[in-house]
Amino acid sequence: MRFQVERDVLADAVTWTARSLPTRPPVPVLAGVRIEADATGGLQLSSFDYEVSARATVPAAVTEPGVVLVSGRLLAEISRSLPDKPVDVSLDGTKVVVTCGASRFTLLTMPVEDYPSLPVMPPATGIVDGDAFTHAVGQVSVAASRDDTLPLLTGVRLEIEGEKVTLLATDRYRLALRELTWRPTSPEVSTVALVRARTLTDAARSLGSAGEVTVALSNGGGVDLIGFEAGGRRTTSLLVDGDYPAVRRLFPDQTPIHAVLDRASLIEASKRVSLVAERNTPIRLSFSDGQVVLDAGQGDDAQASEALESTLVGEDISVAFNPQYLLDGLGAIDTPFVRLAFTHPNKPVEFTGQEQATGDDVRDYRYLLVPIRFAS
Repeated sequence: MRFQVERDVLADAVTWTARSLPTRPPVPVLAGVRIEADATGGLQLSSFDYEVSARATVPAAVTEPGVVLVSGRLLAEISRSLPDKPVDVSLDGTKVVVTCGASRFTLLTMPVEDYPSLPVMPPATGIVDGDAFTHAVGQVSVAASRDDTLPLLTGVRLEIEGEKVTLLATDRYRLALRELTWRPTSPEVSTVALVRARTLTDAARSLGSAGEVTVALSNGGGVDLIGFEAGGRRTTSLLVDGDYPAVRRLFPDQTPIHAVLDRASLIEASKRVSLVAERNTPIRLSFSDGQVVLDAGQGDDAQASEALESTLVGEDISVAFNPQYLLDGLGAIDTPFVRLAFTHPNKPVEFTGQEQATGDDVRDYRYLLVPIRFAS
């Protein structure tokens, strides 16, 4: 095997392919990146850990086709450190030689015949705008659980009905829902998938900038798989198995009280007030006509308080939130104003965006946050 490739092209492809390699692989070959040089001038790099696969195809000047398997993390570090010159890669016995300018590295190969076959990409289900997809996944994934002892809640639920895609995530303390449109391959498509939030976030960030992302779902045949493809890169992942809780019903049908605030001002005030909040200590928001008062700390501890202008519809109300969960929700909303809708001081509060201080809210993104009970 022998080929030449541009340094930046190689570095980007290897780094992306090796990004999800396991730190402690169950078998040594799973720490490798498979490199296949095609006689037609294509270079294919791939990785697989039996759960997530990645494959990148880049142009290269191939003089001798071949296939090798080398340490992915080491090759990624080497490729990023090379000078800005073309990179020559060749196979010399059981070693791969990487030459770039005056730099020369040799890497031991792994038995490529022991490497597992990558899963086949399922048929395309639809195409979504890359930027919109990245933004939507970012808005929802903040609410996914980081607790691996509850694998169901570490996922993002995708509900697909024709041209509408709904993303849902919850960690039991907050719930995020985002709706967006896409171009399905069939207008009658109707399916549900539960994807690990880490995998979905990684796919959205790395592929979203390519313009359009093809989403492929396979539900059946004993293997449930989701795939994403854009810009010469594709990744697949096994879906999370299990029945996701019926979380949609948690959104209130009616909210007799709501307040509207400038979102940026509320974020900055929350950050300032939370400086005195000890770990797991809430921020309290007290709404009255024309203003909201944020305060944290009590007793002999440090305390902080700040008042903001606010429009309140309904009776006065006070709630308390985990500061980070509050900031996560406010940061995911992308409108100038935010609406907080209440049913009761101890019931979940719905966050939505508003373009203006008055008028209707924007409901394609909804964030539900459970308040923390506090002594009156």
